[in-house]
Amino acid sequence: MEAYDNLMTKMKDLYLLRSATSIINWDMETYMPPKGIMLRSEQLSQLYKMMHRIVTDPEIEGLLNKIESAAKDLSEVQNRNASIVRRDYDKETKIPEELVAKHAKQQAITVETWKKAKAANDWKMFKPELQKMVDLSRERGEIEAKVKGIPILYDSMLDEFERGLTSEQVTKVFSELRSRLVPLTKKCADASEGLDTSFLDRMVSFDIQRKIATDLSNLIGYDTVSEQAGGRIDEVEHPFTTGYYDDVRITVKYHEDNVSSAIYAILHEGGHALYEQNLNQEWKYTPVGQNASYGIHESQSRFIENMIGRSPEFLKFYLPKLNEFTGGTFSDIDETTFIKAMNLVEPSLIRIEADEVTYSLHIIIRFEIERDLFSDKVTVDELPQVWNEKYKEYLGVDVPDDTNGVLQDTHWASGYYGYFPSYALGNIYDGMFLDKLNKDVPEWTSKLEKGDLLPSIEWMAKNVHSLSALYDPADLMEKVTGSKLTAKPFLDYVESKYSAIFGF
Repeated sequence: MEAYDNLMTKMKDLYLLRSATSIINWDMETYMPPKGIMLRSEQLSQLYKMMHRIVTDPEIEGLLNKIESAAKDLSEVQNRNASIVRRDYDKETKIPEELVAKHAKQQAITVETWKKAKAANDWKMFKPELQKMVDLSRERGEIEAKVKGIPILYDSMLDEFERGLTSEQVTKVFSELRSRLVPLTKKCADASEGLDTSFLDRMVSFDIQRKIATDLSNLIGYDTVSEQAGGRIDEVEHPFTTGYYDDVRITVKYHEDNVSSAIYAILHEGGHALYEQNLNQEWKYTPVGQNASYGIHESQSRFIENMIGRSPEFLKFYLPKLNEFTGGTFSDIDETTFIKAMNLVEPSLIRIEADEVTYSLHIIIRFEIERDLFSDKVTVDELPQVWNEKYKEYLGVDVPDDTNGVLQDTHWASGYYGYFPSYALGNIYDGMFLDKLNKDVPEWTSKLEKGDLLPSIEWMAKNVHSLSALYDPADLMEKVTGSKLTAKPFLDYVESKYSAIFGF
């Protein structure tokens, strides 16, 4: 169909620009000289204006009308592509180009200010730029909410990352998580009392950690070294993944006295990268060829990080390799102690360093703050105080400073309001995927002890990655697992795993 082909040509232009923007953002976080920030903010502003013009091209309306009138003659994929373009067109045509440009420019400035403020532990430095970012995001969000017919502003923001989900649904499922995770945290903490994990602080040089990072990437099938490599690893303040299909890059922050941080950052970001690289190649440059949602994305990263990387089977396999790389730094540590240490459950301050059990509590805190911020129950000025109070209430920890508190994440600086719930939703999705994986490939865990990670990763590629954005997340979960959204499988998994590890 000519109208459909013309529409997909426009979409290819859009996705090529988006992929270029992602690499420019990557450069800003990795190698851009400090003086370049204002130039970079202008470059990004111009790119976002160009993308906005493609999405809002008046010709698209006519093409969509022709396509939609012939919907019965089109395939499922073609109709899905048209519906995604329609949704974005209706929304973006209502957003002024000037607002798009201002938002993109402010994003670059706010992120750069956040880096400096975090390093200096200076909330007051960050607050004015964050307020601008919140105001611009609110302005844009209110337009989007009206177009989508979503009465609650924050629900519309959630919808951008997890289509169809509401704050009421999130609140309900997060309450289920909290009710079982809080007592489980106490059981694990009590059972591990007296466990000496200080060996994890032993010094491992950056050069050795880089070799470990490459080895882990190879193990999961994320190629960064061959002539056909589609990935690379670079170093930043806050790890992230970016790229498109054949060029997907991950980043890590190394600490000489915390090699486990790098191990799990590589596994986590590598999981994101594999999802992007395994999207359906036949649908490249089309809307349906993108990821299903941010929560599904997080499920893929957290599956490799936690369900593989923190499994007793994998840790038994990797301890000898770790000693080989480090020259026997951990040769006096037995398997049982190593497994317990790598799975230690302990309330902490830092989200990205949190254990598998308490991690969702960090996300629940952020979700509640965001929800209240955009419901006018909390102001930007009050964020540090509210943050500290919730950490005390939910995790029982005192926040010593803003660097380890409200300034620890880049998401709010980037204007990603509604993103945080995706992390805990990723855990929930993982529990559901795990149930199905165990039925389909029951031997996958035993193969981890031999260093064979591919059976589970290939299952994900076939059942999740290849479907790309053909379905909204709720529909995808039901198609893959046969179940509607539920936290029970994840909660059953962590309770079973941690009771076995810590013996309670």
